[in-house]
Order: sequence, then C-alpha cells, then structure tokens
Amino acid sequence: MNVRHMTRRDINGVWDFLKVSFRDVNAETVEYQRPRSKHRFEEIYEEEGIEQLLFEVDGDIVAYAECSYEVTGSDNWINPRYFEKRDMRPLFVDELAVHPDWHGRGVGSFVLEQLHHLARVHGLNHLVLEVAENNERALNWYKKRAFKKLDAAIFMAVTVDTEPELLPPRELPGPRGDDDAAPSSDGDSG
Repeated sequence: MNVRHMTRRDINGVWDFLKVSFRDVNAETVEYQRPRSKHRFEEIYEEEGIEQLLFEVDGDIVAYAECSYEVTGSDNWINPRYFEKRDMRPLFVDELAVHPDWHGRGVGSFVLEQLHHLARVHGLNHLVLEVAENNERALNWYKKRAFKKLDAAIFMAVTVDTEPELLPPRELPGPRGDDDAAPSSDGDSG
C-alpha cells in the first residue's frame, strides 16, 4: 500500500470513493458525514493548511485521510480554547475513510499510523476527530485504538402535535349597538 498527497486530478475519483465509503453510514445518520457536497470538497482542496492523503493498492484508492494542523475553514464549530486549556495540540482528522471492500485488512491501521506520524513531525500531541454516535463500527474501532470521547454533540428530537398553519374559520357575533361598546372580558373593545 502506498500513501501520497492528493492532486487536483484526483478530485473526481476521490469524491466517488467517498460516496461509496460513506454510503451505508449516511443512510443511517441525521447529519451527512463530510464532505457534504462536491462543491465543498473542491473548496477544501484549495484551502491552506489541509492535508489530503490517498492510500492506494495497485493504483486503486483504498483509503483517504484529510487533516489540518489548526482550526480552519468557515464551516466548523470547533472551540480552540477547549484544547488550549488542556495543553492539547491536536491534529484535526477531518476525514478518515476506508473502502468497504478493504475493511478488516489493516488499511485503517496504516492510515492511523500515518496520521500519528504527521502529528509527531509537527509537534502535535493528540489526534482529534468526530464520529457519528450511531456509527458503532467506527466507534468501536477508535475505542480499540485508545480514542476517548471528549464532548458530546447529540441530536435530540421531540414529537410535536401538528396543526394547520392557519386557524379555522370563526363565526363572529352580529353588529353591536352603541350600549354594547364596553370592552369584553378578554380586553377586546370591539
């Protein structure tokens, strides 16, 4: 297996790879796994400070990793102070995908080894990533590799009884005489 940096010519192939890799997970989650659109994926390629790595066997993509050395982009919700207060210098793993046909064959472990190496080379002391809480396969995989839960972003829902947007028609009383002009008990003066 070889690892290399992604090039502009790889964008379409990697996008197709990611759709296959996340198809099953995305069918079961509220929030699509990243990237959310091909347009956004192309923008990510242009951003400074983001590493995009391809892992290949015989020229075929078997894994993809995307990481950044600091909080980047305009579409993130990461609080850098959280890490500063804890003396954490993280490598942010924005994406780690292994082709379903290659699960259980050591590909993910090699990707993780490469990410650890990048962190060490850049003086970073943690790998930080996000995983869907209901992606049990990925959660178990990360836990076996000593990843710990930092914080919880849980989607919650409550059932709301639905009603039509507009109130139903209401019958109004006939016209009042002058002596009936006193305000009603609900404060309506007519």
